This record gives sequence, C-alpha cells and structure tokens, in this order.
Amino acid sequence: MANQLEITLTRSVIGRTQTQKETVKALGLNKLNQSVVFDDTPAVRGIVNKVSHLVSVKEL
Repeated sequence: MANQLEITLTRSVIGRTQTQKETVKALGLNKLNQSVVFDDTPAVRGIVNKVSHLVSVKEL
C-alpha cells in the first residue's frame, strides 16, 4: 500500500492571497478542520508546501 497524507485545514484563508485560496480549494478543503487524504506524491507535497502555514499534514 502506498503512503498517504492526511491534510487538514487548520487556519482560515480569510485575508490570504487569491492563489493561496485557490490552492486550498484545489485540495478539496472548504471549512476549518476539514481533512482530505491524498497519495504521497511529489506533486501533492509541492502543493502542500505552498500553503504549509494554513494546513497540517499527517502521514498515514
């Protein structure tokens, strides 16, 4: 089984730049404390790095 990442939105996107808002939305996160699970790929890691100050990541 491939490694997976659980990504949780921990901080609000209010007052953030438009690109950060779009990145969080592209991850499928709409509300605070909402979590999504993705496969651990370099592309997903890069997306998470762009908004690392807004999300928390846990390896499953």
